[in-house]
Amino acid sequence: MADTTQSRITRAALIQAANVISDMSDLGAIKEAMLEKHLPLIQEAADRGAKVCCLQEIFAGPYFCAEQDKRWYELAEPVPDGPTIKLMQDVAKKHGMVMIVPVYEMEMTGVYYNTAAVIDQHGNYLGKYRKHHLPHCEPGFWEKFYFTPGNLGYPVFDTSFGKIGVYLCYDRHFPEGARELGLNGAEIVFNPSATVAGLSEYLWKLEQPAHAVANQYFIGALNRVGTEAPWNIGEFYGTSYFCDPRGQIIAEGSRDKDEVVIADLDLDMIRQVRNVWQFYRDRRPESYEKIAKL
Repeated sequence: MADTTQSRITRAALIQAANVISDMSDLGAIKEAMLEKHLPLIQEAADRGAKVCCLQEIFAGPYFCAEQDKRWYELAEPVPDGPTIKLMQDVAKKHGMVMIVPVYEMEMTGVYYNTAAVIDQHGNYLGKYRKHHLPHCEPGFWEKFYFTPGNLGYPVFDTSFGKIGVYLCYDRHFPEGARELGLNGAEIVFNPSATVAGLSEYLWKLEQPAHAVANQYFIGALNRVGTEAPWNIGEFYGTSYFCDPRGQIIAEGSRDKDEVVIADLDLDMIRQVRNVWQFYRDRRPESYEKIAKL
């Protein structure tokens, strides 16, 4: 009897891009320029067959957390009712592509989040993830000046192309949330980031493949490229990549140029790996007494 089962292969894309404008005086112009830059890159992802596409952390601007200045609050907008998410709903519907869209979210005046919205291939807003772990340190990661810690847990969004979770940049240093995403059913976890050489690069290809192995899902790790004046806190070193549930990197971007990184993710591999390594069966949560204690 012929095997009639079909593999669940999802073609996914990561878009890494440098900031467009060096003049930081006109925030509206910055956002417009970054949106205009990303639209053809999203088109490229769609033309290459991607069914899921993830943009980089705070994609519609520079990584402004390099300084502490209240004027950047003006970039924040509601999610999902702000103009950027509305635009990306139209883009997702046009291309028939699930979109992960990281933006600066305003819940109300004075309450802002580092957020990623998830939109399905029909343009429907599915929900959002708010970054939990916020750095506040040299050489220029002053996120607690701009963001409130996330309060929506670790949601997983059930799409036609897989169950998708989101972790944002600095979150990746914390294995607890990565495990929560696995327990919530994630098959693909995206980590949009803004991280510079000399600080975290030695961890870039250690931590996230380790999360993929420990939790037996795919990861799309995404980093912007270039340097951003006037702060010049370091080189955003790109090298966005996908890794599989065995921790193997299966596609990787360049270090220094705008790029659409594409990979075919065989979601059936998750079952294969979990049938070999029974990490979820053999967990002992009752014995982890200190993890949830403050």
